[in-house]
Amino acid sequence: MLILTSFPPVWKVTHTAAHNHSQPLTHSLIMDTGRIGRLPSGLGMCCSIPDMLFLPELVCGGLVWILVACTYIIPYNPQAYVVAVSVLCFIITFIWMMVFACGSHHNRPFWATADVAYHFMASVLYLSASVLLAFSTLYLTISDFHYKMNIAAVVMSYVTTVMYIIHTLFSAIRWKTF
Repeated sequence: MLILTSFPPVWKVTHTAAHNHSQPLTHSLIMDTGRIGRLPSGLGMCCSIPDMLFLPELVCGGLVWILVACTYIIPYNPQAYVVAVSVLCFIITFIWMMVFACGSHHNRPFWATADVAYHFMASVLYLSASVLLAFSTLYLTISDFHYKMNIAAVVMSYVTTVMYIIHTLFSAIRWKTF
């Protein structure tokens, strides 16, 4: 008979042999979904729900940075703000990912709080940059190539914003368990 006990993060399957009912065999199937009160480190980041978004955030944020840098917008202020936000968030996210990968957080509650605060700040900054970039793209009178580059930058900016918002929500859920 198979009995499942303890909902994730760890499922225990207990198998009772037909010939010996007094000695159940227990096997653990590890499934890390951001265990209660635990911050991942090392490759455990690839298995926890909010932290697996670090690499997509870096890739999409880098694409926003590259696409906006390749475009031509007059006035330059919206473009400079979007590049500043994407570069700032790219650098801080990379440093944040390295702190988690190296285990420098030592599973302290402060880091869970700081994770929520940083990703909330990044979400707000990216949302403001996305709206500003979309607004400035509406009134462009430039070549078709630059217009398409701006549209791609706007789309990637909103995708990055959504990833930061999702990361914020799941980090907040994890933060509540500390």
